[in-house]
Amino acid sequence: QVQLVESGGGLVQTGGSLRLSCAASGRTFSPYVMGWFRQAPGKEREFVAAITWYNSNTVYADFVKGRFTISRDNTKKTVYLQMNSLKPEDTAVHFCASGSSYGPVSRFTQRGHYDAWGQGTQVTVSS
Repeated sequence: QVQLVESGGGLVQTGGSLRLSCAASGRTFSPYVMGWFRQAPGKEREFVAAITWYNSNTVYADFVKGRFTISRDNTKKTVYLQMNSLKPEDTAVHFCASGSSYGPVSRFTQRGHYDAWGQGTQVTVSS
């Protein structure tokens, strides 16, 4: 089984930055894609960004383009989300996920294409 553990969340002021990390473990960890999603109170979990594991193709939600950057380190089995210019509306629990199915990176904006999920890390942006 695959285990995903997020870290790096916290409280930051508007305009600040955070870098989230997601460390993977497990003998069967061999993803095609890694993604970040977020869920604010009372809202559906929504897509943030995704990256294919071997060729680093990326896709972003429109609301984070130009502010967030997803990256990965294969040797550390870790995916990162660098978040800059944070806004109060970015406040949410952020989850990482891994997927093993193949396809164009654009398809991985949908939750159903992911096999494993972490427990999430809270990001709070104060105004």
